[in-house]
Amino acid sequence: MKKYLNLFDFSQKVDYKTEILAGLTVALALIPEAVAFSLIAGLSPLTGLYAAFVMGLVTAILGGRPGMISGATGAVAVVIVSLAISHGPEYVFATVVLAGIIQVVAGLLRLGKLMRLVPHPVIFGFVNGLAVIIFMSQLNQFKVENATGDLVWMQGSQLFLMLGLVLITMLIIWGLPKLTKAIPATLVAVLVTFGIVLAFGIETKTVGDIASIQGGFPPFHIPMVPLNLDTFLLILPYAAIMAGVGLIESLLTLNIVDEITETRGRGNKECVAQGSANILSGFFSGMGGCAMLGQSLINVSSGARARLSGITAAVMLLIFVMFGAGLIEKVPMAALTGLMIMVAIGTFEWASLKTLNKMPKSDILVMVLVTVVTIVLHNLALAVIVGVIIAALVFAWDNAKRIRARKRVDEEGVKHYEIYGPLFFGSVQAFSDKFDVLNDPEDVVVDFSESRVVDMSGIEALNKLTERYKKQGKKLHLKHLSGDCRRLLSNADAIIEVNIIEDPNYKVATDKI
Repeated sequence: MKKYLNLFDFSQKVDYKTEILAGLTVALALIPEAVAFSLIAGLSPLTGLYAAFVMGLVTAILGGRPGMISGATGAVAVVIVSLAISHGPEYVFATVVLAGIIQVVAGLLRLGKLMRLVPHPVIFGFVNGLAVIIFMSQLNQFKVENATGDLVWMQGSQLFLMLGLVLITMLIIWGLPKLTKAIPATLVAVLVTFGIVLAFGIETKTVGDIASIQGGFPPFHIPMVPLNLDTFLLILPYAAIMAGVGLIESLLTLNIVDEITETRGRGNKECVAQGSANILSGFFSGMGGCAMLGQSLINVSSGARARLSGITAAVMLLIFVMFGAGLIEKVPMAALTGLMIMVAIGTFEWASLKTLNKMPKSDILVMVLVTVVTIVLHNLALAVIVGVIIAALVFAWDNAKRIRARKRVDEEGVKHYEIYGPLFFGSVQAFSDKFDVLNDPEDVVVDFSESRVVDMSGIEALNKLTERYKKQGKKLHLKHLSGDCRRLLSNADAIIEVNIIEDPNYKVATDKI
């Protein structure tokens, strides 16, 4: 296994130039995103920028996935917007702190391994939906306010000028890597487009047209909320949802970056880092956040693999806010729009379309549903949860149909039922239908060498089967039960009384986690 790349691992060579340039590119891309998400949440732009700085810096240093970028995100903004409107930013800051504590606890309890339960079709749907959201969010840059203050589509020369600048940015990002990879193509594209606008005095929408980003160092600030049970009960639901959304997005992003870089991150460490970052964000006037797939892909595609790029992005973002706001506010939105559209194109799993005719119909359903929920509701966590639940139900249904029984009568007149497949809540009906209680002989053996009792529904099915045979004056024997199945039965000995046949030659394989 490859060693993890990080800034402090001196056994790994870090390309400082690539890391710093990639971090600078990410910092430029973070600004409009952070401003937009803070406005969605009903907070000031600086609240989103401070969150992007704190989240980015802390997770870059402590996170479990070098090269991954965190900051203020739309999913978190959607969660806290109603609280911000009804109770104000102070309650939002308190919610962010509580969400961070929940995430730290989740990491310490090693809940990061739950991501193993997320099937690949769910990841495909999540990524594709996010790609569509990123693309659609850029369409607003092609709109302007009319005389009544409503947003309308650009027309005429203004539209063609915007399209031209966006296409120039996209062409550079696409074509420059074919010539050289010495400098990140994304940074070159932004600077070239910026230079064209300045050189020709082109009037176009800039970062400053969205909001001012001028500010100072994030002020330390204890949330001014009443410290009582009512406050806790008020913010707890928001904090729990925010924590869940943040962890799901962060761990999915970690998995995707793992695949791209062919390395393996540490999910539980990332949970603790995300929680620590949110706690500090709440105390430093930030709206909180989580990992950002778009910015992480910008970083990774620019060649960054170590922690230095994330640290650089966070520090440069703060420098822009404190000292370079006047210059950054002149950056044309066309450059950043072209950059994010290329991110959307790179994010979409085009391979998922090529394999549609080769995938099981259930997997296609899960993938499409997760994509649709992501796009329609803009709730990535809910989309993933829905996908996992449906995938689990499909899995249970498929396994319920796989239970089989081979029947035979030996020379002593004992009937044997050799069971194949798991006995659980989904298969108990099919299991019960396999037995002919009325016509079976006095002794019946049920062989579980190719099966196992999984849950209490399985135990109850055995209990009912035993009662059916008992009413007919017949005896039921269970054979080849594995150790865990016997433990289940022993725990339920008040429910079921049955003769278990021990087989000294039977070895039980145990799972070691």
